[in-house]
Amino acid sequence: MEVRAKVLASVAAVALILLSVQPTLARNPDEKGTAAQKDAAKYVGADVCKTCHEEIYKKHFELTPHFQTMLEGGHGCESCHGPGSAHVEGGGDITKIIRFSTLSTQEATARCLSCHGNGLQQRHFAASAHASNDVGCLNCHSPHYAKEPNHLLVQAQPGLCYGCHVSAKADFARPYHHRVDEGLLFCTDCHNVHGTTTVRQVRTIPTGDAICVKCHAEKEGPFVYEHVPVKTEGCVSCHTPHGSNNPRYLRVSQVNLLCLQCHTFPVQGPQGPAHNQAAKYQACTMCHTQIHGSNASNVFFR
Repeated sequence: MEVRAKVLASVAAVALILLSVQPTLARNPDEKGTAAQKDAAKYVGADVCKTCHEEIYKKHFELTPHFQTMLEGGHGCESCHGPGSAHVEGGGDITKIIRFSTLSTQEATARCLSCHGNGLQQRHFAASAHASNDVGCLNCHSPHYAKEPNHLLVQAQPGLCYGCHVSAKADFARPYHHRVDEGLLFCTDCHNVHGTTTVRQVRTIPTGDAICVKCHAEKEGPFVYEHVPVKTEGCVSCHTPHGSNNPRYLRVSQVNLLCLQCHTFPVQGPQGPAHNQAAKYQACTMCHTQIHGSNASNVFFR
């Protein structure tokens, strides 16, 4: 009986302790929430930032496109680095401000896309080849120390792109090439580096190579007689866009060999008149001059 009485007394004591603790546990979340709200950082304005970071502000912010964040009630520096009151009150405590050097590639990119993500050029970045290879905004852009001021690039094109795309650099060194190294074209004239819904991030459409006809308008058509590969496979079915060892950026050295890749049948020979390719050395395009499409001839004579 004495043992039972002791057990009951112990249980009662535990119950009293739990009852006394429960109200405290119920109050703690509210108290913590209130404290967190009091300690939450607030916007202090770019003028406060300038008191310590005057050189960065005047040389590497005020003269850049990001200075637009000061307009229409924007927060300037704090638009990217977050509210700075805790940083200021902490005497410049760097742990109380957002520093991009401490963020992961995904975190830094997410902050950039919070403003730029709805732009026409950047809306597909999450599905881009760059994003899937862990290349973020800060790998190519530097908000404060850009070498190319218009787009805040860490290095001017094409050198920036060549840092990763070494095969493209080799192609542009071929005898026949688009004049990218000469500065007449840029990689971004043909590619949307922030992502597209098409392959190779090319500025094109599914029915053809829109970016090619931007310069080569005479090849666009529409034509009465279309050359099927031009509309289905695009310009790259015959041409290498970056550069080639062959004139007109052709994939093979002789035009005839290129044409016969499609216009040859094992038994019948070339489609159409049976040209003797061993005896005739003129290119097919000597006669079929309008090979990209014609309004008069279904065999592209004129």
